[in-house]
Amino acid sequence: MRLLLVFLLLVGCTGAWVSPDDFECRGVAAGEYEIATYQKITDKNAPVHIYIEGDGHAFNAYGTPTRDPTPRGKMMRKLAVRDLWANVAYVARPCQFIMSPACSESDWTDGRFSARVVDSMAAAIKGIAGRRPVILIGYSGGGLISGLIINRHPEIQVKKWVTIAGVPNHTAWTKHFGDSPLTKSLDLEELPDVPAIHYVGARDRVVPPELSRKFWPTDQIVEIPGAGHTDFENLDIDFN
Repeated sequence: MRLLLVFLLLVGCTGAWVSPDDFECRGVAAGEYEIATYQKITDKNAPVHIYIEGDGHAFNAYGTPTRDPTPRGKMMRKLAVRDLWANVAYVARPCQFIMSPACSESDWTDGRFSARVVDSMAAAIKGIAGRRPVILIGYSGGGLISGLIINRHPEIQVKKWVTIAGVPNHTAWTKHFGDSPLTKSLDLEELPDVPAIHYVGARDRVVPPELSRKFWPTDQIVEIPGAGHTDFENLDIDFN
């Protein structure tokens, strides 16, 4: 089964990248899951830029859970490819690209921010970075995942926390839209105590800027005029 999963990941990589020559496609064993990653690690001492994917194709146009949450968009993969830093990794969410035997629909619906999901993502990051410090860049639901990782896993040395159209609090987010609460998920009860920057789309209808402003500190918000939820492909991220 493992060989089949890795084979499928590698096949998926061949058509997924814009310019993947210096990246390696790799499945990482993390908790109960095999997590899809794309890695460029060239300096054993430098920090690692970790790009964490959003919720992907979790629901169809009718609001019904899908059978495969693999993202259809490539924005985060493209941002990772554009990053010229020595150590860069794109990390998918559990059950994206690789459907591990442990995967269930809850992993991309009401349990998408569960303890086992968050802890598996942390395990994947530690497997990539080792003892090197990291900068976490989380998109959409990946923004909340990255915040939860920082709070639950202080052993990971996070130099900076970056969110892109990040979900700040899933309880407030689902309530804002009148959606069902994510009853199997953890929420971000307090903001991580690390340097942070939050990129917010002025026209984002998925994570509205007014919701972001309720949770992110004003001096950490960079609002991008005219940007919707997926309009960050050419974003120049401030890593300093």
